[in-house]
Amino acid sequence: MSINEYPWSFRINGDTRNKRMRVDAAAAFDAYRRCDSRARVNEESYLGIFQFDEEFVEHLERVGSTRGFTGATWANNLWFDIDRSPEEGGIERAIIDTQRLLELLQEQYFVPIDCTMPFISGGKGCHLGLPTRLWSPEGGEFFHLVAREFAERIATQAGVTIDTGIYDRVRAFRSPNSRHPRTGLHKRFVKPEHFGLLTLEDAMMLAAAPAPFCLPDDTEVALIASLAKEWEAASQTVAARQAAFQSRLSEQSANTSAARVNRLTLELIRGEPVAVGDRHRLIYSAARNLAEAGASKHLIEELLREPALDTGLPPSEVERQLHCGFVAVASQAPHLPANTTPDSDPLGVQ
Repeated sequence: MSINEYPWSFRINGDTRNKRMRVDAAAAFDAYRRCDSRARVNEESYLGIFQFDEEFVEHLERVGSTRGFTGATWANNLWFDIDRSPEEGGIERAIIDTQRLLELLQEQYFVPIDCTMPFISGGKGCHLGLPTRLWSPEGGEFFHLVAREFAERIATQAGVTIDTGIYDRVRAFRSPNSRHPRTGLHKRFVKPEHFGLLTLEDAMMLAAAPAPFCLPDDTEVALIASLAKEWEAASQTVAARQAAFQSRLSEQSANTSAARVNRLTLELIRGEPVAVGDRHRLIYSAARNLAEAGASKHLIEELLREPALDTGLPPSEVERQLHCGFVAVASQAPHLPANTTPDSDPLGVQ
């Protein structure tokens, strides 16, 4: 079973720039759930959003950080991150949208409400956990990509926007009950049957302090076929994208213009680690470099979107850098076909 194959994750005490420490994923989550003194829930802290096998342990010991890890992943819980800025309605809007997700999971996927884990994040939104035991997916090299596709499909059906940037292999995710560094509020579990009744005042009162909570009891729940079917569809979509990516990469490598593709672009395509402060610059420069080498807008997207998203940048920022890199060349190349000019399809950037 994947739960035995992928027992490890990492923990960060304090700021996300601090050291990643290997932990037993289930034990660490449970410590935060119970407000164990060793969890230090009155401080800022994070756990890895995914779980790992022994390859991760070896990488962490060899490199000293999670940076550059490209191995297999799995997760005991799949998370949805619903953030809303004050202009979008803030926490009140996030509560409404999270409730819409909960209702869709119950009504369309037949998920028992008491098997879900909604949280007030302590920041500007909500987190919703869905135990993967409900459909028993296998871990693997592309598990994190399938998780993103799966979550996006469900959120789209609910008409809810989620943060898809959280599905990076080594993404740090706020620990249950931990204290938000900016607001001073805590990430608090809310009983799912009560979640839709929350007011802003209720949310602020709850998040003022940590509190133990019980895990969902899903031991008597049979595997849910509708979730398994959605996961399989997401898996097929990701597999098709990966196949297309490899094909495009082969085509580009065979093209004589490939000689002009620089080392940094190739490293990004291959999934080499990118420092947080360099993400915008490198994605932009890679898009520009490929455009200069003669790549079409579509090919640039195929080659760069997935590795760019794996750096942890939000999708909107990735699209913007891809667009700007392409436009920087296309605007100076009147010989390009009309369907590749920047005005014809700005990669969804408004």
